[in-house]
Amino acid sequence: MPSNGSYFIDRHAAEKAVGLSLPMIESAMTLKEVGESGFLYIVVMDPLRTPSCSSFEEAILYEHAIGDRSKWDADYAAFARAKARVAWRAGMDSHLVQELRPYLLVENDTVLWGSVVVDGIVVAVSGANPWYDEAFAGTVAMCLRALAKAAIAGERKRNLFLQPKQGPDNQYME
Repeated sequence: MPSNGSYFIDRHAAEKAVGLSLPMIESAMTLKEVGESGFLYIVVMDPLRTPSCSSFEEAILYEHAIGDRSKWDADYAAFARAKARVAWRAGMDSHLVQELRPYLLVENDTVLWGSVVVDGIVVAVSGANPWYDEAFAGTVAMCLRALAKAAIAGERKRNLFLQPKQGPDNQYME
């Protein structure tokens, strides 16, 4: 049965995008001006699982924690998910929603920011100062977009139509 999620942006691609971004993120986290928690949480959403066709939980594609979760001084996962929910529902960065369109916020939305929407790709980060959370989220989103562009370029060489996926978790296999 075909998935109703993105063909090229699947869990494997999201994991790879985070992996590509981690050297920069981990290096930046050593700088005090980036944030002092030493912890970070990343949430990546499936760009085709929108509020009109899925629940928020179904739309979460991949999550990644940095740092020992047993030592967290706050629930960075809950914060990142809350930021992702605002961006996912509104279709724009959480900072833009809060500063320019606060009328799009609903009860129980977070007033924290640090999530982005890049060409429909939603990524949220929590653990650093919000401007760095936003930068890290943007980095992951841009890497994910690049991976999708590379995948479609490869697919064009093989087929005129996207074929059913093969492999674990029904992911795209090159």
